[in-house]
Amino acid sequence: MLQKTYKIGEIAHLTGLKPFVLRFWETEFPQLVPVRTKKGQRAYTEEHLALVNTIKTLLYEEKLTIDGARRRLGEGGRDKAVLRQVYDELAAIRRLLDV
Repeated sequence: MLQKTYKIGEIAHLTGLKPFVLRFWETEFPQLVPVRTKKGQRAYTEEHLALVNTIKTLLYEEKLTIDGARRRLGEGGRDKAVLRQVYDELAAIRRLLDV
């Protein structure tokens, strides 16, 4: 079963963030790696949406720096992030093979 994905504009709308903020966070948080479609568009999953909301909370409500938020996320999420990245890459390969 395919997982529901969201475009960057949809994630921006759901989270109240601007798309450029999401693109910047992708460079700062290694756990935030959206899948790319065949056309190169970002495709965020439900897990990405939850991660974006967590990052937003850490930065805007808990007032952590980006480095502090990155460390906090790394405390418990490093293995999960690696598994998510592998899953996303395999899903992208599957889409390529379904041509």
